[in-house]
Amino acid sequence: MTDSHNQVTLAGRVSAAPESRVLPSGDEVVSFRIIVARNAAALRRSKQRVDTIECSAWTASLRRTVLRLEAGAEVVVSGELRRRFSRGANGAVSRVTVDLNSCQRAETPAVASES
Repeated sequence: MTDSHNQVTLAGRVSAAPESRVLPSGDEVVSFRIIVARNAAALRRSKQRVDTIECSAWTASLRRTVLRLEAGAEVVVSGELRRRFSRGANGAVSRVTVDLNSCQRAETPAVASES
């Protein structure tokens, strides 16, 4: 049996300004959604061109980093997938999020200046 691990890396753009909230437990979390383009193989199976994935920052240093992001910022994030359950008006609801281990602005290619 192989060792199992839970690690994802995503590159995309921030959909809207991150939001901070305090949970009933007293824990603070900062969340945002990252928009990730689908690859060519996925586009052949579906008309959906992007996936939007919620990311959560739990540590103080990551919360500070994430709160500096603005809508449209290109980022690379890594973390662990979490499936969370909650009760909604229509019963149990399931969602998948990424608990962040890191979040960095993506390197932007240098723009050649015209002479």
